[in-house]
Amino acid sequence: MRFANGRFTPRDRFSPSLGQLGPLEVRLARTAAEVRKAQNIRYRVFYEEMAAIPDINVLATRRDQDSYDALCDHMLVLDHEAPQKAFRRRKPQVVGTYRLLRQETADLNGGFYTSGEYDVQPIIDSHPNLRFMELGRSCVLKPYRNKRTVELLWHGLWTYVREHKIDVMIGCASLAGTDPDQHAEALSFLHHNALAPEEWRCRAHDNLYVSMNRMPAEKVDARRALKALPPLIKGYLRLGAFIGDGAVVDHQFNTTDVLIVLPVSGISSRYINYYGADASRHAS
Repeated sequence: MRFANGRFTPRDRFSPSLGQLGPLEVRLARTAAEVRKAQNIRYRVFYEEMAAIPDINVLATRRDQDSYDALCDHMLVLDHEAPQKAFRRRKPQVVGTYRLLRQETADLNGGFYTSGEYDVQPIIDSHPNLRFMELGRSCVLKPYRNKRTVELLWHGLWTYVREHKIDVMIGCASLAGTDPDQHAEALSFLHHNALAPEEWRCRAHDNLYVSMNRMPAEKVDARRALKALPPLIKGYLRLGAFIGDGAVVDHQFNTTDVLIVLPVSGISSRYINYYGADASRHAS
């Protein structure tokens, strides 16, 4: 999406489907109205469900929105069989979304959103031949938080990565709440078991840095820690993601954030084989 005369304009009004699974479809937003629907989904999840603190504009529009929305592609999951209001033409309902920002666009517009919390530039500079992409604002409506929807989101993401020849995915993932001590075991598990190697390590900015090393490794119950982690973070770990150095408390969104770094070359072959090296498993 881009801004033209202060309004959203679509990159490609006829962008193709990225995959289908039963009545669910994953594709990019094609119109400004679809971006607004994605923002509304984000509002419902982040502000109504997770108690983020809205500013005046967000509260008035009931949409989670910021300046990055105009720079990003917005991946949508749509339900083509969602219940419809009486006497209305059937339209697919947006039930999930992901915000995608490619490096070439970020470089022209002040960098990635993630750079507000983590010093990501060193790993970008040290890999000049690789193409980075930021993942953000991932959310799914509660009735759709199941394996099918998540599988379709990952399929769409893998299709997009292949199409745009992305080499590395980065972005923040969140644990609910702003008290890191409530997540001591989960954060410690990530620190001891998934901390990025030096080649891929990014550190939270000093003024935001919260230590994740809150318990000795021998005191961490791995099964309990994994159960406490949000499904999205566990999904990233299964794919082969690393975690940055330090957590960040985001008081506006009522979350404790960790940095995800996922080199495509390190994605587990199990998942590449599952979705298909050519992203054909759920191709429409």
